Amino acid sequence: MPDPTTTPSTARTPLTLAVDCGGGGIKANVLDAAGTAHAAPVRVPTPYPLPPSLLVETVAGIAASLPPAHRVTLGMPGMIRHGVVVHTPHYVTRSGPRSRVVPELVEAWSSFDVRHALTARLSMPALVLNDAEVHGAGVIAGSGVELVLTLGTGLGSALFDGGRLAPHLEWSHAPVRRGTTYDQYVGEPERRRLGDGLWSRRVVTTIDGLRPVFRWDRLYLGGGNSRRVTPAALARLGDDVVVVPNSAALVGGARAWDLPLE
Repeated sequence: MPDPTTTPSTARTPLTLAVDCGGGGIKANVLDAAGTAHAAPVRVPTPYPLPPSLLVETVAGIAASLPPAHRVTLGMPGMIRHGVVVHTPHYVTRSGPRSRVVPELVEAWSSFDVRHALTARLSMPALVLNDAEVHGAGVIAGSGVELVLTLGTGLGSALFDGGRLAPHLEWSHAPVRRGTTYDQYVGEPERRRLGDGLWSRRVVTTIDGLRPVFRWDRLYLGGGNSRRVTPAALARLGDDVVVVPNSAALVGGARAWDLPLE
């Protein structure tokens, strides 16, 4: 339960409501500028079907159960530009990832200004980014070229150069073989089908294939399934690949406000 004595005026400021929206669940917490949590994290299943208004109300409901904050950061799957949805893969479906796409939801989400909607509903400034970008904000060193890959329902990515966020690319939707996209190749359904061992080999194949494309200085491997990569596979990835905890998705909500976004 929220501590009634902890308010934005008495806690270390600014306090950020960090919200990590996934295909299967929505997690949130309130953190201070150092990334310290001010409550136990809250997680609810992602409701489907999920029009934009329901996502906003779901976030508002979570916010009501947490300590008050000064601002909100929301990370969600898909391509987000300046807080506006260009494309989102899961929330346009009838019952979640890889279920039937609903045309009415595609239309509802297209060009939906999530940042404006959250600002109006929660009466606080909002920052809305791709979920992998928020995850990256929680782990990058801010020097050199740093690539963030998140393993979960699908494959998320974010690229930083000197701490500056590059324009988002949904290259995980590109085909990797015989029409299979990277999302499908290393996504959760394939991990369940193959088991961690064979799936981990696919992760290694994916990363090795991306090396000549990005030439990163450091790659951070995060998301809920990063802990599923086997030790043998991790040993093959090299010292320039670091596995980071999934908690970075919420810590990044606080730190994302310091990114040079414009």
